Amino acid sequence: MKELNFPDGAGVSPVAVSEPFSLFTQDAIQRMRAEILSSKVWENCQYSSNLAQCQLRGFASQYAPFVYDSWKNPEVLAIISNIAGVDLVTAMDFEIAHVNISMKSEKQKVEELEAFIDKRLTEADEGIAGCPWEDDKPIVDWHTDGYPFVCVTMLSDCTDMAGGETALRTGSGDILKVRGPQMGRYIEHQALRALGQTERISMVTSFRPRNFSLPDDTVLTTIRPISDLSELYFQFSEYRLEILEERIRDQLRALRETKRLGRKLNVRRFKNFLWEQGEFLAHMNKELVEDQLVIKGEIDDSHLLKSTEAQDGKKKRKQMGDIEMKL
Repeated sequence: MKELNFPDGAGVSPVAVSEPFSLFTQDAIQRMRAEILSSKVWENCQYSSNLAQCQLRGFASQYAPFVYDSWKNPEVLAIISNIAGVDLVTAMDFEIAHVNISMKSEKQKVEELEAFIDKRLTEADEGIAGCPWEDDKPIVDWHTDGYPFVCVTMLSDCTDMAGGETALRTGSGDILKVRGPQMGRYIEHQALRALGQTERISMVTSFRPRNFSLPDDTVLTTIRPISDLSELYFQFSEYRLEILEERIRDQLRALRETKRLGRKLNVRRFKNFLWEQGEFLAHMNKELVEDQLVIKGEIDDSHLLKSTEAQDGKKKRKQMGDIEMKL
């Protein structure tokens, strides 16, 4: 985070972005693709929004057992946690996993590559330094994720792919393209369009800290409009209340130990604990927006970190995906 010019204390880990890394075998990827591209998933779990045209969500626990078990596997969680620099668990079952899909015909693929090459040659001849062509129509527009960490798994063959990076906005406002993000909640990013392929399918799996004492900054701004609200709200409320339960039990143990040792209660510290839990509950209350107030597929710019960037998002919508991790 520091190298990207973010202030100390931003996020739950000093790690912002990882290099791309291999996590699953080719056989595993093919099994995941088979489950994700099944008719039941497409018929029951497809969403779209003004940020992305085709997304599959909330399918794994019912329709994709291999995908679900893979992300719950202790070895996989240990690898992800080691790279992230903090012990992580999957955010909730509904987020195993979120899939972004971009498809095009062979003719469209060729036309895009020809246009890209022609533009690059023209700019070279005229000395024009412009925005890269593939940035004009991203797969997923500028956004922050709802969860502290995400792992992005590329499910398409990248051999002949051009573009397709993730663009990050650093703490100083500069744009950085990376192949292996893991930024999640704390860094604005965008999935850039890929050239040279007829498909780009990426799977985004969300994580949160396992330790109940660490902050949980999860927000549902970009998630509510593309979710089954009943299931989303149940799972969000369940794990948040479990965190609160653990914190209260821990505080109760400390309170009883203080009494047993005949020590005086530190009132200021105890009141601070009560205030923090009040803020925790207030945040939950804010995120649980009533169903009739949620517009399906419409995501506003309130999730962006700066107002100027929000305006940029309104002027030009963009898109994203690779195995990588993001904080």
